[in-house]
Amino acid sequence: MPLFNQRHQQALVQRHQQGLYRQLKCVEENPQWLNFASNDYLGLAQDPEIIAAWQFGLGKYGAGSGASPLVTGFQPPHADLEQQLTEWLGYQRALLFNSGFSANQAVLFTLLQAQDHLFQDKLNHASLIEAGMLSPAKMKRFAHNDVTALVRKLTTMNAEVDAASLVVTEGIFSMDGDCAPLALLRQITEQHQSWLMVDDAHGCGVLGEAGQGSCHLAGIKADILVVTFGKAFGIQGAAVLCSQETAEYLIQFARHFIYSTAMPPAQAVALSRACSLIQTQSWRREKLQVLSAHLDHYLDNSIDLMPTITPIKPIIIGDSSQTMAIATQLQQRGIKVGAIRPPTVPPHSARLRITLTANHNETDIRQLAVAINEVLDVG
Repeated sequence: MPLFNQRHQQALVQRHQQGLYRQLKCVEENPQWLNFASNDYLGLAQDPEIIAAWQFGLGKYGAGSGASPLVTGFQPPHADLEQQLTEWLGYQRALLFNSGFSANQAVLFTLLQAQDHLFQDKLNHASLIEAGMLSPAKMKRFAHNDVTALVRKLTTMNAEVDAASLVVTEGIFSMDGDCAPLALLRQITEQHQSWLMVDDAHGCGVLGEAGQGSCHLAGIKADILVVTFGKAFGIQGAAVLCSQETAEYLIQFARHFIYSTAMPPAQAVALSRACSLIQTQSWRREKLQVLSAHLDHYLDNSIDLMPTITPIKPIIIGDSSQTMAIATQLQQRGIKVGAIRPPTVPPHSARLRITLTANHNETDIRQLAVAINEVLDVG
């Protein structure tokens, strides 16, 4: 048997034995299910205005962009969306990418050199950690949201000639739903002449005045802000917000930007509409806060629901197999929640990842809570 086959079989058997085997399932619309596993926080994925905007874009610009941004792929809808994002989020430039994964990798691969230092929160997204590991820079990870640990690492950093340092964090951490101490991080990075990069995939649209996100809520401006469109925007893609100079540098040297086909212009039209709705329809964010209060009220007090100000509501179970069994029991009761296991989360911290959306109502939340109370045998 070829070595590749042996490797693959052994790895797959081990995954099964560890209770970590993942399965790709085609999810069909089921009106009997309540979906609490979606990142569509503001309920925009099925919004008629956004669907109509995308259809309009298809009719005017066609199905695809046809080329990379530097060839013929960059079209008026892309320029309009970039301008809209810069005005809303307060940056000189915005560059569009097809995913948050590629945006994060483009930034870290391009900006960092061998003599540089990269400091990342240990719970940063896989796209950031992998990019840091593969970048030429010296990467160190600091304990989650531990600014004291970060200061120690920055203080002991070798004073190398021409060495830059970059601190990277998420605004909202996707598996815990908690927020980074952005005000302190901004203060620390300024003191140590470092740049601060914030991936606000789960914060943009949800937090801050008019939905500007985690940085706006904390009253700071990151040197580089990454926002993604697959969560609150309800669509797909990402943008890097930065200075004019940094944007030009990325355009010249970021391979993910240079050699990728631009997002379809029709998608950019839909994203522009989503961006407008996020800013003007504050009731969506307000409803999320109301729903969060309902969940606290209906869920049994003995259940260890992690407190967050975000739509992400984790319940730590610990054991991976038990977590999967609980998720299956909830699905049998018509409730779909995320069952998150290592390596996505640290060992022994498998969890139910409950996410609220503006499309839910109080009856939905009560049904969710009753099901969880029953399955966890409380109340």
